[in-house]
Amino acid sequence: MSITPTEQKIIAYLQKKDKRALNLLYENYSNSLYGVILKITVNEEVAQDALQETFIKVWKNASKYDPKKAKLFTWLFRIARNTAIDKLRSFNNRYHKEVQIETSNVYILPTTNFNEDVMDIKRHVGTLEKKYQIVLDALFFQGMTQQEASEELNIPLGTIKSRLKIGLRELKKVYNP
Repeated sequence: MSITPTEQKIIAYLQKKDKRALNLLYENYSNSLYGVILKITVNEEVAQDALQETFIKVWKNASKYDPKKAKLFTWLFRIARNTAIDKLRSFNNRYHKEVQIETSNVYILPTTNFNEDVMDIKRHVGTLEKKYQIVLDALFFQGMTQQEASEELNIPLGTIKSRLKIGLRELKKVYNP
């Protein structure tokens, strides 16, 4: 994994808690991160808040960054994506709380359409071999891409794909016997 001189400088500043890191991060990554955040939130105001919160989280968690585990942008991307998702959920929760009960159809939903086995997916994933559990957890419950899971778990990308395929095939046996 090659690191550019700018990345090296930013990482060094982050590790020293030098505020110059924030300026360099903003200059070099804010546009890309804002684009990612805006794509998720689809709201400029929420995206701007999420970007600001992202940089605050980066600053607070600077000591947790390990260049051996992930590239700087990958680490920043994950923080930005998770912050955007949290912001979107928060925004949607506030919006949906304003819905009047008279317009809600919650009381007329049929309960016969729920497959109770599907509601317990984590339990079923827990019955798989550990190597499949780890991959499925990273991809589906932690929201990582296959590439991110490969880097985070230190497992080759091809192995991630194989374990995903086998894990899903095993789960399919539970849901479609």
